[in-house]
Amino acid sequence: MLGLGMCLALISREPGAAAQRSAKSQREPIRAIRPEPLAVERLPLDPNEKQLLDRTVDHALEYLANHQNADGSFQVANMARPAVTGLCIMAFLSRGHRPGEGQYGSALEKAIDFILGFQDQETGAITPESSSESFFWTRAAAYTHGICGTALADVFPFTGRLKYRAQNRESQDVRRDTERHDRVERAVRKALSFTHTQQTRPKVVAGETGGWRYIESNQRNDSDLSVTAWNIMFLHSAKKSGFKVPDSWVKSGLRFVHRTFNKKLGGFVYVLTEPARRHCTRATVGGGILCLLLGGEPVSQQVMDAASWIHQHPFEQYNLSSPPGDRYHYSAFYCSQAMGLLGGSDFREFYPRLLHVLAENQHTDGSWDPESFASDTGYGEVYSTALAVLALSPPYQKLDTYKR
Repeated sequence: MLGLGMCLALISREPGAAAQRSAKSQREPIRAIRPEPLAVERLPLDPNEKQLLDRTVDHALEYLANHQNADGSFQVANMARPAVTGLCIMAFLSRGHRPGEGQYGSALEKAIDFILGFQDQETGAITPESSSESFFWTRAAAYTHGICGTALADVFPFTGRLKYRAQNRESQDVRRDTERHDRVERAVRKALSFTHTQQTRPKVVAGETGGWRYIESNQRNDSDLSVTAWNIMFLHSAKKSGFKVPDSWVKSGLRFVHRTFNKKLGGFVYVLTEPARRHCTRATVGGGILCLLLGGEPVSQQVMDAASWIHQHPFEQYNLSSPPGDRYHYSAFYCSQAMGLLGGSDFREFYPRLLHVLAENQHTDGSWDPESFASDTGYGEVYSTALAVLALSPPYQKLDTYKR
């Protein structure tokens, strides 16, 4: 599965607001702000593990905050900034931080505003600035749209909250927050439309119907599991945040995911029609599990076989990323979220070992090494650190994107 680095290198309304909308708009009403989730013990840790988790994640978030630019983006290559900023937003949210509140409230607001600026108002696509290297841009654009769409859908229920606390805020703060809330809602709606447009593009190979691929791509494959996974995460997060997402969109995507399962290998593969790339990586296998479970499917034999495959390919050797396409931090993110969804013995066998490996290899400044896979190294510590935080986040149960 291609990571972001590879793709570069190669609900609230004010009470009564729904009634004020124009009848012509036919927009679905957004439900009220979802309450903070109660402590969930479905993924228990012992006290020492919990202390280690909190210490490791909090230190990593300090690092990310210290590497945020004045415009709200984070310190990474220009073409990667929107997508990595989206990953950083999700990293802060995963620990329970919210825009406009607390230690990182301002940082989150700036990050939201930054990625909002990259949406094409006509198509709804959220993509990096155009590049003369169109070969690379089409890949970066596909990941950027899926990641930023997911981040905006995740953060939407936590914007627009200051209006309910106006007595404790300057009116200017409340106005900015309300405007941001409205902008995020519009952006998610438009992004969903673009996601569906990309999904329903004509496919040369019938079996690739329902999946997603690079934007404006002339590649041999019309769908791949990596881009598909981000779009399914986006659809799931948007639905959890109250947006209308037809079940048919998700089911069509899941049919493609099922086709990527290779019985002989016991896991999910990257593409269907290119023999040299029909391989399992930890990211493709974790991503396949994640798609099916987020899509509402039960724990099937496919999922159990894929989980067994992950247990046979652990993360004990830090930052070992092997060809043809395995990336350590990117894969850890997918596999950890997948095991978090499975819970039980799968989680207990997998997660504590990953926690200790990441904690032991965290730098004193809170970061982790860049991805060791050659094409991803140049995207630096911010990218790998955001992914590491997301890999560690399942026990917090703060992100609805990664809940069934």
